[in-house]
Amino acid sequence: MRNSRELSVIVLAAGLGTRMKSSVSKVLHKLNRRYMIDYVLDTVQKLKPDNTVIVAGRHNIKELKEIFPTCTVALQSRPLGTAHAVISGVKKIGNFQGDILVLNGDTPLVTPDTIRAFITRHRRAGNHLSIISFIAQNPTGYGRIIRDKRNRPLLIREERNATDAERAIREVNSGVYLFSKETVSLLKRIKKNPLKGEYYLTDILEIANKSGYRCGVYPIGQEEEFLGINTKDELLQAQRRLRLRVVRYWLDRDVSFIDEERVYISPDAVIGAGTTLYPDVVIEGNSRIGENCVIYPNVRITDSQIGDSVLIKDSTVVESSVIGSDVVVGPFARIRPGTEIKKSARIGNFVEIKASVIGEGTKAQHLSYIGDAEVGENVNVGAGTITCNYDGERKHKTIIDKEVFIGSDSQLIAPVRVGRGAYIGAGSTITDDVPAYSLALSRVRQRNIKGWVKRRKKKKKRC
Repeated sequence: MRNSRELSVIVLAAGLGTRMKSSVSKVLHKLNRRYMIDYVLDTVQKLKPDNTVIVAGRHNIKELKEIFPTCTVALQSRPLGTAHAVISGVKKIGNFQGDILVLNGDTPLVTPDTIRAFITRHRRAGNHLSIISFIAQNPTGYGRIIRDKRNRPLLIREERNATDAERAIREVNSGVYLFSKETVSLLKRIKKNPLKGEYYLTDILEIANKSGYRCGVYPIGQEEEFLGINTKDELLQAQRRLRLRVVRYWLDRDVSFIDEERVYISPDAVIGAGTTLYPDVVIEGNSRIGENCVIYPNVRITDSQIGDSVLIKDSTVVESSVIGSDVVVGPFARIRPGTEIKKSARIGNFVEIKASVIGEGTKAQHLSYIGDAEVGENVNVGAGTITCNYDGERKHKTIIDKEVFIGSDSQLIAPVRVGRGAYIGAGSTITDDVPAYSLALSRVRQRNIKGWVKRRKKKKKRC
């Protein structure tokens, strides 16, 4: 068996994708907020190849180079078919002596386990050429695998050229190939198809067999892995399958779902055991969710870290923030980037926090805005409190030391500091620092005018 590290990969991404009816390059359409080809490249990366080459066309080479600057991108100068595309990729590989794996950039569901099993079969058999096949429920449109009476693969027959008997064959070509370096030279012997004017990679199996090379075709993996995306409908199918694949992964790791078809979890996210997700939860980016959390409906968490035993109530948004263990957030809270909420804090309904630290055990339960602030431990933030952090030109900081009590409907005009244990009377506007353990008030004395309502009513009657 050849050294497992001797592997180059060519990802075919030059297709025009005319059936997508879109100005966007086919492989750059998004699947669950990631480029379609991203999933293929992730699979490739897990194989740890020596070289990876993306074959692009003139229509998308600039974009692919910009989006994947660390990848080698080869140009297929003219759209002359899959064999011509592979030759374009081989030129970038150079004198590499190992195996060359060919994948399609529009088949994002193929898994690393399937490809590893395929490479193992190829090498153990000492093959020069191997192909993955699968048994299709409906083989229409696929190239059929034609075998002899001893079950040896002879050739791939395209549907348009197949007999009725051959069309009944359900073993079909997946489009995944593995070449030894010796077999690559056979690509130049593929003839142009007279109907399409292209060089079909499928012809390589028959040529290799006739040239005396050892060939193998292996039905490995599940049919859904080889779904090629050519239409918007197929894009939606792949998107659903990817979502459910992620859900199944976390189900096996003790994560519970109230409705597994109504959640979105980024492939890069991590969720702790014992956590429960309600419907319409969206977890994006590199988010990390701790153990034994409960996340209620319509919550969106993006690039954030959530501790253990956190309760996030309905319709809450958390972006690029850190939430400690035993915290309760929401409902209808907005946690904006740069926020850290420490252990056992309580952030209630219609509270917005931005670029602030909320201390352990602190409570802001209703209708407040905390921006550019440092709030200490065990602070009570009354309903309607606002840290007024912006003067029209610059942002300023508010510092609230531990054990402060802030009465409802208070405004803290930054920059300002409230000392430890201080009280802010309800309805106050604080413009100066408040010393520790002081009471701060800034409202006018109440004046009651007796009989004013009755006099007003009499005046209206006279009018």
